[in-house]
Amino acid sequence: MTKLLLALSLFTVPLAAQQASDATRAARAVDGKVMQAHLEFLAHDLLEGRKPGTRGGELAALYLKTQFERLHLEPAGDSGTYYHTVPVISLTPSPTLSVQHGGTNETLEYMKDYMLWSMHDTSSVSASGELVFVGYGIVAPEYNWNDYAGVDVKGRIVVTLVNDPGLQDSTIFRGSTLTYYGRWTYKIEEAERQGAAGILMIHTDESATYPWSTVSSSWSGPQIRVARESGPLIVAGWLTHEAAGRLMGGAARLDSLTSAAARRGFKPLSLDATASASVRSEVRRTETMNVVARLAGHGPHKAEAVLIGGHYDHFGISTPVDGDSIYNGAEDNASGTGAVLAVAEAITRSGVRPDRSIVFIGFAAEEAGLLGSTAFATRPTVPLKDLAAVLNMDVMNLHGASRDVGALGLDQSSLGATFREAARAEGLSVAVNPEALRTGAFFRSDHFPFARAGVPALSLERPTRFIGKSAAYAKQISDDYTEHRYHQPGDEVLPSLDYAGAVQQMKVIARTALLVADARTMPSWSASSEFKEAGEARLKN
Repeated sequence: MTKLLLALSLFTVPLAAQQASDATRAARAVDGKVMQAHLEFLAHDLLEGRKPGTRGGELAALYLKTQFERLHLEPAGDSGTYYHTVPVISLTPSPTLSVQHGGTNETLEYMKDYMLWSMHDTSSVSASGELVFVGYGIVAPEYNWNDYAGVDVKGRIVVTLVNDPGLQDSTIFRGSTLTYYGRWTYKIEEAERQGAAGILMIHTDESATYPWSTVSSSWSGPQIRVARESGPLIVAGWLTHEAAGRLMGGAARLDSLTSAAARRGFKPLSLDATASASVRSEVRRTETMNVVARLAGHGPHKAEAVLIGGHYDHFGISTPVDGDSIYNGAEDNASGTGAVLAVAEAITRSGVRPDRSIVFIGFAAEEAGLLGSTAFATRPTVPLKDLAAVLNMDVMNLHGASRDVGALGLDQSSLGATFREAARAEGLSVAVNPEALRTGAFFRSDHFPFARAGVPALSLERPTRFIGKSAAYAKQISDDYTEHRYHQPGDEVLPSLDYAGAVQQMKVIARTALLVADARTMPSWSASSEFKEAGEARLKN
């Protein structure tokens, strides 16, 4: 037995050393000039803002394809090509909503009282049914929580709070850290799983983390999503807190029910009211493309893969600001797309031969609601059970070298420990942004559809401590970008851009990818993660 253990230890040390060596070779091959060249092309005026379905968007996709070909990466899209089709549907809603309660019929005012849209890809839908208040609308076995316990909502319209019970009680769920159970997307998914015909979500600035004006602007006009099969859920929408109070017997009763909903053992209840909803929609169908390539693995796990991605789309040509109508999207996200290409080049040029394959992808239509990544997670060209991890790059650090590196999702899976190991190898600490945890930033970029499907995932975020800068510098540049350039024509290539920080991030991503690619087992979800159950389910399929 002693000899066997000694033999195993002698085998383990060289293997670990080889893994570290491969990761180091790839990291050392990262070249900031390569990323810069890609960024400057993708963010040029000639690409007209890279909006999906436009000439500029198609040129960006073609550019990604040709760069993957140049690196001799295998096509990994549909039917042996580099392209993966993303079917897109746009529905511009014209809704009506009325509620019958206490012998009266109240017609609510669109945009002032409510927002509503169709969950079916058709031009006209209607739903009517009893209103049932289901608290936070959460079914979370790991927290011993089920807001649908003891009630059948099939064919009914559920009314739910947004956020999760930790908003009211810091001792349950994750306290002030928003879980996925608190997101509006989850509320809709769970309502459909429960067979509801409709869902109305009650808005407050605190629970949603944004004002009603954001709701009314986001859910009016064209609603763009990946085309989907029709399910039991027909309509979904929002109610203002004031309108919800009127429907629930007054503001005091709504506040009382809100408090009760945060206590374990809350039971759903009928509101003794029915709602009638209809939505007529102007429907437009189109498609765009993800661009996908593979560096084939060379080990026993070569069928498995690590995915490195970033979205290449932006807003195209739109409302002029100071005479400029091209929304170039240099930082968001020509920077991440350029980083995907630069990391692909570093790994391929380094000559490493990883065990697992590495898939590189340019996601389409992120700005329209994570459409490209959602489509790939729904219809992947690599089976989800074979995806070891997803590493997403969305808005790189173009403001100088830093002392730390950040990522969303570090606490969700063992992938966080691998990322920390990669950061340490580059002499960097790992930053955690409390505000990102509070607002649920983890749920808002292209890694997330994969996490929801059970694949461990991380997304880079900006550092907090810059070399040679004050402690306030990180917030200053973030605030300046948000105010003057984010989703505006001002997000273009500037003389002040500094690629040293992006090089640090790319080195950490390359290291993380290789460490995962050569590990004996795939990353696993943390016991407290809301995606653990989905992760276990995907491995059985």
